[in-house]
Amino acid sequence: MGIEDRASHKAEELSGKAKEAAGRLTDNERLEAEGQSQETGAKLKQAGEDVKDAARDVGRRLGDAKDRF
Repeated sequence: MGIEDRASHKAEELSGKAKEAAGRLTDNERLEAEGQSQETGAKLKQAGEDVKDAARDVGRRLGDAKDRF
């Protein structure tokens, strides 16, 4: 995916961190857990993007190697 998706995932991660911090400051366990969950979800989405990029790169390299032979 594009840079827009990566930026969106990063923004979601930072929002989760902010919620978690706000929950800690206000002693609101639900908000803290919600923030942790949001942050984890965003990190998983980012990892998925990394896997897709790596797979795409491998595909390109295999295609380049095939063209050489």
